[in-house]
Amino acid sequence: MQDRELMAVTLSISRLAYPTHNRNPFLNLTRPKYPPINNYNYSIHCTSNMSTSSETTTDNHRKKVVVCGGGVIGVCTAYFLSKSGAAVTVIEQSSIACAASGKAGGFLALDWCDGGPVSSLARASFNLHRSLADDLDGASSYGYRPLTTLSVTVTESGPIKPGPTNLPGWVDGPAEGGKQIGSAQTTAQVHPGMFTRKLMEEAVEKYGAEVAVGKVGGVGVSEEGRVESVVLEDGRVVEADSVVLAVGPWSSKMAILSSVFRVYGMKAHSIVMEPKEVGAISAHALFLSYYQTRGGRPIDPEVYPRPTGEVYICGMSSTEEVPDNPEDISPNPESIKTLKRVAENVSSHLKEGEAQVKAEQACFLPCTDDGNPVIGELPGTKGCFVATGHSCWGILNGPATGAALAELIIHGQSSIVDLSAFSPSRFVVTGKRR
Repeated sequence: MQDRELMAVTLSISRLAYPTHNRNPFLNLTRPKYPPINNYNYSIHCTSNMSTSSETTTDNHRKKVVVCGGGVIGVCTAYFLSKSGAAVTVIEQSSIACAASGKAGGFLALDWCDGGPVSSLARASFNLHRSLADDLDGASSYGYRPLTTLSVTVTESGPIKPGPTNLPGWVDGPAEGGKQIGSAQTTAQVHPGMFTRKLMEEAVEKYGAEVAVGKVGGVGVSEEGRVESVVLEDGRVVEADSVVLAVGPWSSKMAILSSVFRVYGMKAHSIVMEPKEVGAISAHALFLSYYQTRGGRPIDPEVYPRPTGEVYICGMSSTEEVPDNPEDISPNPESIKTLKRVAENVSSHLKEGEAQVKAEQACFLPCTDDGNPVIGELPGTKGCFVATGHSCWGILNGPATGAALAELIIHGQSSIVDLSAFSPSRFVVTGKRR
């Protein structure tokens, strides 16, 4: 991807004033304190090693892009847009990575989407993750590391078979199998919340992006059908040359999107555990076929050890109504109880008393009727772009989605990935929703 040359850029930024009754409406992420959107001018000096030339520009000559949504898709898009020279404002209802992007597993796979329309997106994004990790010190800043990935069968309350096994030593429960389904060259992981916040931090501190809290009420469109602004529920209006709607499962609550296609939420549960014994768990991701004592079909939980020593265990998905506020999402107690049983049957290091439960949580994954993400310009609304519907592959496909969408917005076409298969136009037949 060719980035606009940025070297010693001076930005003169003027933004809308917030109501005086809201004293502190801005996001405070893990490390940086983001600049507020105020009614005064100030300068931000950005540097880049992308070019040896320099230029000075102002907001009036930079493409103003408002990105709605502070999850991994919105943040990746904001990162590549701002790196390419756009004036970017991210609007987030709650906080960066507050929903699925902060509660996902962070598993990355090069070739698991091969054979389908998402293959090129996934392969490009896996490699882009590797490049980002090199550029941003991903190993230390957000837990990027290659993984060996295994398929394992666990029979609840079954016998523990003696003798040699292909399983890692810490998998000492009633388990068998251990077939390798991913190598350190084809599978990897990140901590999704740390990854998303790191990219947002980079976009703000290096490239002048801004973040503001607000709930999007709608998109302002001119009589000619071109996007003009984003309107917040509290009445604020943020002008824009282009708008990106990256609101995940909340896409269904925006009329401008739901009139074209359907996005529904798949509720996924997870727990995060920390074993007492430091260093006991190796870098092996496990995809389980788990047979419960009560019988029936096996369930398919997943186990992801993290470089921090924590172990993330997820599964127990169901289709449910998405609440209006991401802060209102709570896990189902029975699903959490099942995941704890899975943990103790996989490893003695994850039994009660041997590991601390750090989190019991749930999130909603955005899914589409045809199973593929929606990425591109909305038909009939010039300058309004959408990126949603990535289901369980949002963390994997975030970087390539963001990079490709940034190219599409700035240059009119994407070179990193052909986005035609993901266009929202596929849902439209003779002007009606299909």
